[in-house]
Amino acid sequence: MSSRTFTKAALGVAAAGVVGLALVNAAAGGGEATARSKLVLMAPAAPGGGWDGFARESQQAIKSDGISNNVQVVNVPGAGGTIGLGQFAQMEGRSDMMMVTGGVMVGAVELADSGVSMDDVEPLVRLADDYAALVVPADSPYETLDDFIAAWKQDPGGASISGGSLGSIDHLLTGLVAEKVGIDPSQTNYIAYSGGGEALTSMLSGTTVAGMSGYNEVADQIEAGNLRALAISSKERLPGVDVPTFLEQGVDAEMANWRGLAAAPGVSEEDRGELLEIVEEYRQTDHWQDALERNSWTDSYMTGDEFEAFLDEEIDRTRDIVEGLGL
Repeated sequence: MSSRTFTKAALGVAAAGVVGLALVNAAAGGGEATARSKLVLMAPAAPGGGWDGFARESQQAIKSDGISNNVQVVNVPGAGGTIGLGQFAQMEGRSDMMMVTGGVMVGAVELADSGVSMDDVEPLVRLADDYAALVVPADSPYETLDDFIAAWKQDPGGASISGGSLGSIDHLLTGLVAEKVGIDPSQTNYIAYSGGGEALTSMLSGTTVAGMSGYNEVADQIEAGNLRALAISSKERLPGVDVPTFLEQGVDAEMANWRGLAAAPGVSEEDRGELLEIVEEYRQTDHWQDALERNSWTDSYMTGDEFEAFLDEEIDRTRDIVEGLGL
């Protein structure tokens, strides 16, 4: 899919975006709202996805300790989060809102070329990471990562790999791994699906020979013996997850599907500080600590100059991977 096609897809959900903007204004409106009295978390995705789940875990953590009197989640789906990003960029000075963001949005921005970027909002904090795994059906002839890479090198186009939307962490990681093992990323046969369920079905039905997917999305199938995990994109093995990393198997590929929050453009330093205090308080709650464990998320709290430097590096790396994929 070209950037032009991606942009057309974004326009196709513009109507939903307009509705989302109205919902955001309705949720956060009604007088001089402050984040402590009324807080809106925008999930720039449809209900049920990763960002929505992250927003709702945050909502429940805030509620659990009464950190804000009224906290709502509003969904603005479309185009890898760039529809929501574009709308959030219009919320100048709104101190009662935060938007969920992360690695997927960085990739979507590079693909969409829609004129909106992370520079148009105020990135606040990186909170948690999860990781992608390369998986194959249990009856696959590929027993190890080395087995798969050997076949992939012989026929890059024949080794079809299913995963999430173009520009997703699944897609970027596929390109990164290809590059690191000596395959031209533009020659990979990556088949994008809108949801993890479709990608899983394609593997189990034999439509694709492998899949790159968030570990959480396939963990049950791995445990049930329907899938075999060949590698995971974390730096080190995850606690309680018996899947070797790409790194320990000699492939220099590490990538986190990080999730965090951004503030609206033009917020004052005082309001920015208040939002960060809210985040700091809710990440200490029992609910949030339980959420990290339940979702196999890694606590990656980062803010200030450290987060800004990380984000700059992520954008540069993502841009390089997207160019290598020929998108």
